[in-house]
Amino acid sequence: MTPEHDIPADLIRSSRFRAEREENWKKLDELVSRAEKSGVQSLGYGNTMALASLYRQAMSSLSLARAISMDKALETYLAALCARAYLVVYAPQESIRGVTSRFLSRRIPQAVRRSWFPILLGFFMMIFGAVVAHILYRQDPSWFFTFVPGGLADGRTPEASVDYLRSTLFDDGDQNHEHLAVFSTFLFSHNTQIAILIFALGVFGALPSFVLTFYNGLVLGAFVTMFADAGLGFEAFGWLSIHGVTEISAIAIACGGGARLGLAVLEPGSCSRSEALYRAGRDAVTLIILAGLMLIAAAMIEGFLRQLVQDTMWRLIVGWGIGALWLAWFLLGGREDATGGLNADQESAGT
Repeated sequence: MTPEHDIPADLIRSSRFRAEREENWKKLDELVSRAEKSGVQSLGYGNTMALASLYRQAMSSLSLARAISMDKALETYLAALCARAYLVVYAPQESIRGVTSRFLSRRIPQAVRRSWFPILLGFFMMIFGAVVAHILYRQDPSWFFTFVPGGLADGRTPEASVDYLRSTLFDDGDQNHEHLAVFSTFLFSHNTQIAILIFALGVFGALPSFVLTFYNGLVLGAFVTMFADAGLGFEAFGWLSIHGVTEISAIAIACGGGARLGLAVLEPGSCSRSEALYRAGRDAVTLIILAGLMLIAAAMIEGFLRQLVQDTMWRLIVGWGIGALWLAWFLLGGREDATGGLNADQESAGT
């Protein structure tokens, strides 16, 4: 047997250090392995509390081992164990599905409610632009060409016949169906570009977002007035409603997101501008993601439902019914129930 005085001092020190603490390390290793396999929820309350305590003890042991120059094998083992325990204790334990569900059910509607005023201003600017275009068109129909790009007009101009204008509102055959599908793709691309531009320029004092939203209202007003003059106002309103309720709302929400950024720059309050911009950016990004989702939904509605639903009254019912569902989501989603304590909007706003 090797005499103790012939064994290196650092090895003796490491052996004693390990003997005093190894039992706790094994317990921690076991709990971490269980959590990695089945999740922290599988540990139960007592083991979860023990996990946190054992993790702190292991971190203390690692610091001490490094301070007194223990052997490298022990330091490596402790470092690996502490790293695994850190991920279990502090890393998010929510799956991608859970994160997505929480984003859709809570974060989006809460961001909409916190941004209700700039979003409402976006709707107002859209309606104001439509009213201005209606007045100018009635004075001189040539204003239509000023407001509406040629590609977006797609032959629907004040000089077009009533029959042609009617054919652009209803699917009268395979050829017309193909034509409407191509136009739907172009319209989706155009509106997506507009929404992104409205959002991106909002940081420059919010005014560009409102101006572009006003311009979009001009296009809308010129179109509706042209169809109304041709005696197709009701049909055009139904055609617009089935996808436009979602589409127009998406643009107004993108405007609200851009305006949140601009207003944070103009009126940072008690915070610095960078801090105010950071806080507003969380909701603003959420709103532009929502606008993108709504534009995708509008494109699907326009590409399928509008061709399937040819009756104007049903187009109105479907379009405004979908709008009511959006509104219900925004107003009711992400709220605490009566036993939930703090209001979810207040809780989220403080993070």
